[in-house]
Amino acid sequence: MPHTPRAVVIGDALIDEIHDAGGVRELVGGAALNVAVGLRRLGIPTTLIAMVGDDEAGAHIREYLSDHGVGLVASAAPHGSSRAIVQRDAHGEPTYVFNEAAQRRSIHYGDEARQAIADADLAVISCFPFDDPVEVDAVNDALAGARVAIDPNPRAGMLSDRAEFVRGFERMVADAAIVKVGSDDAALLYDGDLDALRARLRQAGAQAVLATAGKDGAILEADAGTFAAPISELPGPIVDTVGAGDATLAGVAEGLVGGRPETGEQWQRLLDRAMDVAAATCRSEGGLLRTPESLENGERGVHGS
Repeated sequence: MPHTPRAVVIGDALIDEIHDAGGVRELVGGAALNVAVGLRRLGIPTTLIAMVGDDEAGAHIREYLSDHGVGLVASAAPHGSSRAIVQRDAHGEPTYVFNEAAQRRSIHYGDEARQAIADADLAVISCFPFDDPVEVDAVNDALAGARVAIDPNPRAGMLSDRAEFVRGFERMVADAAIVKVGSDDAALLYDGDLDALRARLRQAGAQAVLATAGKDGAILEADAGTFAAPISELPGPIVDTVGAGDATLAGVAEGLVGGRPETGEQWQRLLDRAMDVAAATCRSEGGLLRTPESLENGERGVHGS
């Protein structure tokens, strides 16, 4: 039987409780969850390893993942499921306040989790508690020998020790298949210089670095060269940019599952496609990955954060 390329994603799963001019509503979200669902929607069988509570919020998260065909290996959640209170300002920009469960999240790597990692062609880490050395030790042990993609995706409301977060994150950078960082990450964790951060991560051993800079597009640097792409122009207004980074990561990770671009042309094509996916995702509320093709087929609406 031919091998089916698979992915595993490790990180957060939560409920976004959104407060804005339209009122209050809840969406299933989390950066790692968005990436896992995004990869599945791009055709990659995917399992999410995350902390999910045995409560009403956890039931919603499990149902959402099941609806999208994503496997779940859930770690116990002694403080219940994670939740983010999201306030949007007049310009639509979000601020987050996280509950105790989110701030004290922890992931356990039992036999089922380790089997999911062993079966995967690529392990993606996003929004992980890199400032907890115990968590970093555990994930490093579980990922021994795996191809890894990393998005540090720090959240100010979850960050307890900036310097420790940087140490934990950079421990995992060496030989990573790709590391994604954004201008927000550079501002929160470093000195705000995204180009310098990209160079630092490459020097630390990352095989490729994807640096996203919001309206200024993205740069991807690999051994084959340095490639740039602007924000993709698509029909329709931009509705919500919250899931853009997760969609970009999923789009690039898709091209690394079961293979790796070798030529500059292949890397550029991969980056351009990821930017198209991110732009499509911004045409609807929530972080559910969309593609330009799905928009053409009329697939809109709220499905998650």
